[in-house]
Amino acid sequence: MTMLKLLIFDCDGVLFDSREANRAYYNRIREEFSLPPLDEDELQYVHMHAAEDSVRYIFRDHPHLLKEALSFQKRLDYAGFLPLLTPEPGLKELIEEVRPPLKTAISTNRSTTMPALREIFRLDELFDLIVCALDVERPKPHPEGVRKILAHFRTRPEEALYIGDTQVDEAVARAAGIPLVAYKNRDLSAAYHVSSFAELLPIIRGLLA
Repeated sequence: MTMLKLLIFDCDGVLFDSREANRAYYNRIREEFSLPPLDEDELQYVHMHAAEDSVRYIFRDHPHLLKEALSFQKRLDYAGFLPLLTPEPGLKELIEEVRPPLKTAISTNRSTTMPALREIFRLDELFDLIVCALDVERPKPHPEGVRKILAHFRTRPEEALYIGDTQVDEAVARAAGIPLVAYKNRDLSAAYHVSSFAELLPIIRGLLA
């Protein structure tokens, strides 16, 4: 039986409930150009994709504004939106329970907003490696980020679990050959489905037995 060695977490929707923070952040960008707030489809898109891709999407009907919008996004400090982020309960307890022996990592499509998130929530104390969109040429759904994590820890895909909540995460896990733990999303095709970190812990214990 293959021994579990590594947990890879998505960020938004798994480590944090970031929907309202993302809504406020991207609405501020649209507001700068006198555009109405995001609709629900746009909110779902920005929840799953990197910042530059998200700005391109929400300005898809306004190509004449795109260059300025991208520039404004890079200047807009995400730190002011951090109070709208809600950490998922039980994360710290889970990490402290499984590390060691397990290694822990984050694979996220966040880019320029990640440094503030790391500092405020002290993520480097909980995770051995964090790979964001700035660390790869091809962000998710391409598996480059998770493959980089696997290589860093010299770990095979079957020795890892990927915890994610969206179709992008499902695609990443499938492409990389890593078993997926679907977090709060029963619609995903996954090896496991959980609605909390408390539900994840016995799965991990079983794979370590």
